[in-house]
Amino acid sequence: MADLGDPQNRLPPVIHVAGTNGKGSVVAYLRAMAEAAGYRTHVYISPHLVRFNERIRLAGALIEDEPLAALLEEVERINAGRPVTFFEITTAAAFLAFARHPADLVLLETGMGGRLDATNLVARPAATAITSISFDHMQHLGDTLAIIAGEKAGILKRHVPAAIGPQPPEAAAAIDRRAAGIDAPLFRHGREWRSAPGPEGMRYEGLRRLDLPLPALAGRHQIDNAGVAIAVSEHLPGFRIEDGHRREGLQRVEWPARLQRLTKGPLVELLPPGVELYLDGGHNESAAEILADWARGLDDGRSLDLVFGMLTTKSPEKFLAHLRPHIRRVRTLVIPNEPLSFAAEPLATAARAAGIADTAPSAGLGAALADLVRIAGDRPPRVLICGSLHLAGVVLAENG
Repeated sequence: MADLGDPQNRLPPVIHVAGTNGKGSVVAYLRAMAEAAGYRTHVYISPHLVRFNERIRLAGALIEDEPLAALLEEVERINAGRPVTFFEITTAAAFLAFARHPADLVLLETGMGGRLDATNLVARPAATAITSISFDHMQHLGDTLAIIAGEKAGILKRHVPAAIGPQPPEAAAAIDRRAAGIDAPLFRHGREWRSAPGPEGMRYEGLRRLDLPLPALAGRHQIDNAGVAIAVSEHLPGFRIEDGHRREGLQRVEWPARLQRLTKGPLVELLPPGVELYLDGGHNESAAEILADWARGLDDGRSLDLVFGMLTTKSPEKFLAHLRPHIRRVRTLVIPNEPLSFAAEPLATAARAAGIADTAPSAGLGAALADLVRIAGDRPPRVLICGSLHLAGVVLAENG
């Protein structure tokens, strides 16, 4: 970064977001609210689902191919063959792009941890946020929630306000310790702010009480994610984000593959009328708990079928154990062009071990959907494709 002129030190005000689940959704809410207020936003996220360009958004628009290629070539040239990871060089390119293009705000999502994350080169963000923490990437971050939370809390900075989402007690204590040690003011779910279902959809109580519509993103957990974003907006110095902007942001927010209902596109058009098709990229136990909570609320009598693919770095048995009470059938598949994907047959074995009897491997996405539709007969099924963001990217690409 020094050889590039330290562009991370020449950015617009930064909101830095870490966490296990929900950090992408929080970034999406913040972007929608800030843009509703008229602010131009740079956004850096990971991973991408379909196109690499999704990772870098310049003043509201995805970076185009030609400037992206030029940036990456420049960073590679300056790096001069030194050891560097994929995420590091991508982050360097994003910082360079953000420093060269005018905007009012940068929304910066960590890649995996926090303390040692490449994005943590930003020394003085305007605000930080930590979403819910659970077990994930344990081979890199540690094997207890306290250790993992301590890594995530590495983004906290002295005297910089931090909005904290719902946390397990062990994680909350680790975040509190880190904040106390550096004098970082915390605004915590359940203490300085609260969010819950309300008369208009959701109710937020922080600096004052707000009755707002339900977020456009599906699932009860999105009320808490939206609450984190609102808490950030309440304590963001130098910006004026008002209640109307928050309301508009909640209704306009878009974030693919997070309990996304697919209603159009080539894949949907292959299905008979009445089939409900959902897509989610969650891949760890806490994500499975969120999906189970959503499935529990589907009280119209229709059962739920899964099309399931997962990486070998994850635990399919633990993931599916949370969903088992709500699932009728599972069809497993290998994720195309993904060397770390489970093969379909071992994944089916894992699903049976999790207690889902009607499980079978499929040759691919189309075959899995066709099989579930055929077995369902006259009553169109409700199908959730899940288990991996890599699989979600394949689905979105196939669906145009």
